[in-house]
Amino acid sequence: MRGIVLLLVFFSTSHICAQQIFKGKKSLLGSPFEITVVAADSIQANQFIAMAFDEVTRIEYLISDWIPTTQISKVNQQAGISAVKVDLEVFELVERAIKISKLTDGAFDISYASMDRIWKFDGSMKSMPTAEAIKKSVEKVGYEHIILNAKETTIFLEKEGMKLGLGGIGQGYIADKIKVLLQKKGCTSGLVNVSGDINTWGKQPNGNEWSVGIINPMNKNKVFATFPLNDSAVETSGSYEKYVTFNGKRYSHIIDPRTGYPATGIVSVSVFAKQTELADALATGIFVLGVEVGLDLVNQLKGIGCIIVDEKGAIHASKNIDIKKFQ
Repeated sequence: MRGIVLLLVFFSTSHICAQQIFKGKKSLLGSPFEITVVAADSIQANQFIAMAFDEVTRIEYLISDWIPTTQISKVNQQAGISAVKVDLEVFELVERAIKISKLTDGAFDISYASMDRIWKFDGSMKSMPTAEAIKKSVEKVGYEHIILNAKETTIFLEKEGMKLGLGGIGQGYIADKIKVLLQKKGCTSGLVNVSGDINTWGKQPNGNEWSVGIINPMNKNKVFATFPLNDSAVETSGSYEKYVTFNGKRYSHIIDPRTGYPATGIVSVSVFAKQTELADALATGIFVLGVEVGLDLVNQLKGIGCIIVDEKGAIHASKNIDIKKFQ
């Protein structure tokens, strides 16, 4: 579960423009889902909103690891036994996830779902797990053990007990798919927010771009910067609400899948990209990599921006983001 530190900024223009802003909200994927569309009237808007809700459900029944009948669940059920044929859509999503795992040196890894849940962030844990227990907790994790067969579009998990979880990329993927779908159906402008995974297209009826305000989680009453989103996406991963402290050190609920230890040093990461899917996965990877390594990675990626808030409240940004310009 991620912490969200995003504040959407937009203005209703129904009294001055023929086109209007309409919003739909629903609890989907166990999280809040919000779709904002620009349409001529409520009839058209409700059609767009219904399409968005249906698309969330369609993809959920392909990639959720909580629903036992999905293709990803079937892959998990056959771990160490046999390969499972999946739709090309599912295959290519897993394929892209593995590419991001390689890019982040395993800091992002969809096989994280194989981890033993030995860390508790509900206040019940009074001491750290042992080093032995932590090491054992990640024995079945490792993206290199996800075997893909492009010709047959099959996925095979080499180790018995392995499990894929697409929570770190799936919501971003859904946001992207909704955007593409609604554009094809004639929705010229909108904003989709899947539990903080945000993608936009077009402009508001008054001609303004969609904007997002970034809040420093150490001071939630203040937006420190507002960024325009021009046919682009942003995602924030945070740990400011779920963490434990032992011996004066803060451990977040975001676990490094390579070591089994929680990430330290960062409270939130916001990633800007053209695709929400990429922003989603990179935000998790950067959180695990830490400020210095994370920023170094982003600075090598074309078209990607990043803002990091560390555990002391200091704000760090990638080279292509001038925070002062947006304050």
